[in-house]
Amino acid sequence: MTITPTEINAAAIKNSATEKHTPMMQQYLRIKADHPTMLVFYRMGDFYELFFEDAEKAARILGITLTQRGASNGNPIKMCGIPFHSLDPYLAKLVKLGESVAICEQVGDPATSKGPVERKVMRVVTPGTLTDADLLPEKAERPLLALCVINQRKVVTAGLAWLSLASGALKLMEFSGDAKSVDVRLRQELERIAPAEILRGDGADMFEDNAGANVNRVPDWHFDVLGGHKALLEQLGVATLTGFGADGLGAAFGAAGALLRYAHSTQGRGLQHVRTLTTETESEFIGLDAATRRNLELTETIRGQESPTLFSLLDHCRTAMGSRLLRHWLHHARRDQGVARARHEAIAALAQSDASGALASTLAQVPDIERITTRVALLSARPRDLAALRDGLQQLPALRQCVLRCDGPGFDASLLAATHAALATPSACLDLLQRAVAQEPAAMVRDGGVFARGFDAELDELRALSENAGQFLVDLETRERARTGIANLRVEYNKVHGFYIEVTHGQTDKVPDDYRRRQTLKNAERYITPELKVFEDKALSAQDKALVREKLLYEQLLFDLAPHIGTLQTIAQALAQLDTLTALTEHALHHNWCAPQLVAEPCIDIVDGRHPVVEKQIERFIANDCKFVNERRLLLITGPNMGGKSTFMRQVALITLLAYVGSYVPAASAVIGPIDRIFTRIGATDDLAGGRSTFMVEMTESAAILNGATEQSLVLMDEVGRGTSTFDGLALAWAIARHLIDSSRSFTLFATHYFELTQLPESHPSAANVHLSAVEHKDSIVFLHAVQAGPASQSYGLQVAQLAGVPQAVIKAARKHLARLEAQALDATPQRDLFAAPAADPYTQEEEAEATPAADPAMQALLGALEELDPDSLSPREALEQLYQLKRLALPALA
Repeated sequence: MTITPTEINAAAIKNSATEKHTPMMQQYLRIKADHPTMLVFYRMGDFYELFFEDAEKAARILGITLTQRGASNGNPIKMCGIPFHSLDPYLAKLVKLGESVAICEQVGDPATSKGPVERKVMRVVTPGTLTDADLLPEKAERPLLALCVINQRKVVTAGLAWLSLASGALKLMEFSGDAKSVDVRLRQELERIAPAEILRGDGADMFEDNAGANVNRVPDWHFDVLGGHKALLEQLGVATLTGFGADGLGAAFGAAGALLRYAHSTQGRGLQHVRTLTTETESEFIGLDAATRRNLELTETIRGQESPTLFSLLDHCRTAMGSRLLRHWLHHARRDQGVARARHEAIAALAQSDASGALASTLAQVPDIERITTRVALLSARPRDLAALRDGLQQLPALRQCVLRCDGPGFDASLLAATHAALATPSACLDLLQRAVAQEPAAMVRDGGVFARGFDAELDELRALSENAGQFLVDLETRERARTGIANLRVEYNKVHGFYIEVTHGQTDKVPDDYRRRQTLKNAERYITPELKVFEDKALSAQDKALVREKLLYEQLLFDLAPHIGTLQTIAQALAQLDTLTALTEHALHHNWCAPQLVAEPCIDIVDGRHPVVEKQIERFIANDCKFVNERRLLLITGPNMGGKSTFMRQVALITLLAYVGSYVPAASAVIGPIDRIFTRIGATDDLAGGRSTFMVEMTESAAILNGATEQSLVLMDEVGRGTSTFDGLALAWAIARHLIDSSRSFTLFATHYFELTQLPESHPSAANVHLSAVEHKDSIVFLHAVQAGPASQSYGLQVAQLAGVPQAVIKAARKHLARLEAQALDATPQRDLFAAPAADPYTQEEEAEATPAADPAMQALLGALEELDPDSLSPREALEQLYQLKRLALPALA
């Protein structure tokens, strides 16, 4: 009998005859019925075991042996298992592959249980609900997100609620519009949030593409708006959500209700650390769509690697908390210039006081307090977590002292002053940890040795009984040798046989009458005496009682730490911010970065700008200027391949983004005005799985830019129109550039090899030509990587092809063909001007309406015949005659 998840349900279990399954298997099937889509790890003594299809799947994924245990309903039961103490590495592998696991523990006492020991699912591990340090990436969040979509009268409202269970950060967002606009916005938000797991209703049928996250379906009624609002009030312990800016939301409340219900059920307990709520809006952050995040390589290279990226370059953080915050800042640059200015001032103060070095060395001794606090709240913290928390809190006075070195004019209202105040030592919490936790506690509570001496008198007494056993055994051995005259008599202990007196076979005739034989060995006999038996019972009982006492004390310690969770979260946030600012300060000092100036006027004025990542990869980087003002909004960039066009464009975007992140920037100076979004259209990639060609991807990204860019946007367009025919591509590139100039009015860097576009500044004063120069020597080329005014003279395509290793015969043939093409050109320019027109721009609607065919009589006759032709009224014979007539008219017209 093969049991599948769809067959396992509560009704089937109730209707099963008792004789079909053993009592233990009936218990398992009842538990599995409640978690049909998850792998159930069923505790059996020292192992977690899996059965039926779960066993086959786990054995295949984890590479463990598939066997069988007995039979059920007359058929063998497939089974595999892992030791309970080796759970974490197996869980990590399963969660990485997107699997969810229900951990079923023994909660009953085997000694008193009649039938199977009572078991219960104590926690559920899913990709979005991880809190264990061994399962989480150290420098990234893995949020759980719920999506609620409400469709009313052609208006679609999407509500998002997401929670980082490892930190307790709960956030909401809601937006409305038509189905298409909401779909686009939703994909952008999912790319930004990057959830590990998404919750959706069973009946939801919109927005199926969820950015590769794991999707879990839950009942639609979990997304009830009123129920979600009530759940938020209860979770936060408030009477109104006005203080969190959440008034008037609807779908987001529904999403929050489903999210909290799911999080509670997976943890098996309350979420004490989820104490605040953040409501995000579209206008809060600088918009970065998926293509822009990928092209700018913020935290992942275009090839999907973790380095070299902007994050890997800047991540000098000493704590995992700081690294996660830095990653968050890079993806969530605030439009509010005041936020960035406060960070710039903090970096300036740290640099001026030379405090970053001392801060960095002290921060290196601070553990991940944020995640430890979460595990304390969820009662899953281990002894060494608490020891690390204690040692980390002891560093707070030294950190505050370092921050005070930055004291100066305006310090009291600064970001560093707020950080200094937040780092006040929680005396009661630290005192409790110092008194309770041993200096180097055991890894697990079950091993004992967690609590410091003097913390609990009863525990100390029980330990003394166990620890004094050594001296008692020495004294007993001395007395027994003297009493029996057996010089080599030994009193020892092992875990299997307990305490015993060992006598070699040659001395057994001297053994007293009160010795009772316990074990016979090849060369010796082992005995027990009444005195030793009494001590054994007392000592072993003391050990067991000490372990029970430590477990009870540990549970109480976690409860006693609960009131300090809010304070510890505040400290963790302040530490993360201080660590991130220190890392940015160190990088700015070591790499000659400058403080950017954020202004209210529309402009981007960068002097000697550099690409922050590329300059670290090459020996000598050429710095370049970039100047945008209200009257100069589009730069047409021409020049050779490999000349540095894409690098120049990306560095402008990265410098702008870094300025709003709050970092210093790689330039001699930078003055930047308001920015709402950054768009990029760079590179050539296809989407075969999505059925989109390279050109389709290019046009999709271009459409997103043209529909979304505003006067405050920064747009990077690289080689638009190269994926189709020359005339189609050139026409599209021309029209896109004109739209960006006339309609969007964005600050735009427009790189192209269509030299015809360099005429745009003649008719559009807000556009300007620049080029990246190169020098040709014989058949080779030297790239200067310097941005200069005016258009480039040529593309040097053949020279670049030669550098790439194209066979010489091909290069030679290409040169000959190029010479023929240039000889056929109507003018002296190296490449034909496909847009050449007498005086006026032929692309305005007025001129197109006035355009007429050339006054050629033969052409007029041909066009007249075509106009009089009615194909629908012709017989086949008449159609053939008309075709011959048109051919006769066409010959002189085309001559």
